[in-house]
Amino acid sequence: MKKPELLVTPTSVAHIDELAEAGADAVIIGEQRYGLRLAGEFSRHDVAAAVKAAHRRGMNVYVAMNAIFHNDKVDELGDYVAFLADVGADAIVFGDPAVLLTVRETAPHMKLHWSTETTATNWYACNYWGRKGAKRAVLARELNMDAILEIKAHAEVEIEVQVHGAMCMYQSKRSLIGSYFEYQGKVMEVERKKYEKGMFLYDKERDNKYPIFEDENGTHIMSPNDVCMIDELGDMVEAGIDSFKIDGILHEPRYITEVTKLYRRAIDLCADDRERYEREKEELLAAVEALQPPHRRIDTGFFFKETIY
Repeated sequence: MKKPELLVTPTSVAHIDELAEAGADAVIIGEQRYGLRLAGEFSRHDVAAAVKAAHRRGMNVYVAMNAIFHNDKVDELGDYVAFLADVGADAIVFGDPAVLLTVRETAPHMKLHWSTETTATNWYACNYWGRKGAKRAVLARELNMDAILEIKAHAEVEIEVQVHGAMCMYQSKRSLIGSYFEYQGKVMEVERKKYEKGMFLYDKERDNKYPIFEDENGTHIMSPNDVCMIDELGDMVEAGIDSFKIDGILHEPRYITEVTKLYRRAIDLCADDRERYEREKEELLAAVEALQPPHRRIDTGFFFKETIY
């Protein structure tokens, strides 16, 4: 049975070797000027080093250019795409059509993964962008299992699904945190090089803490829990989902590495020995729960929610 690619978000160049040992097949990297909500910040020098490190270990490297680009940044996209092509990145993850047009002009051989966070919700849209040049569609996190399987059954492109980690619930291009503190008469210099840890919105009614941070792309509010599908991979593996993503944002490198090891075992068992996977999946789930920080519970996200039309 075909094994889905295990895609992971490293926090640094050095972390890539650890993820390779843990069983990752590919990594997604980038810098916040062009990419959204990455686990680590990778300068151009870091991207070049990361590509070398990953290729040495037989891993693919995808670079995020999935931010929304206003006119002030469009003119610099060509230079960045040319750089990625020169260092040998395996694909560019994009959402803004400006990136698609730039790649056509600058590096038409470069593979593209379509990722708009919320609008990849049906197979027709996935195939539309496939006809425009995308080789893969990254599905919206709000889809349930039935919708995911239906999309895969009709898709003409590769399909990527996030199976672990935090999900973005809201993004605004505005600097909401800085504006809030300014309104209160407080001075707060918002760190723009990396997301702020330990900053939450608290929902007393649900007793949920929503991580919130601000960077060059605006304000981001994340889910209170991490989605975890390590014990529910069977249907997606059987359907031939092409890539499973572990999103490590908000977590330390060691956590990402250990979770990668567990998913590597789960995927291998599910593809090679389904009966054994069914016997061991509860143990794998318990192992993930043991790794979770006290303030980060796990759940199944939208995978088993009912779709209401």
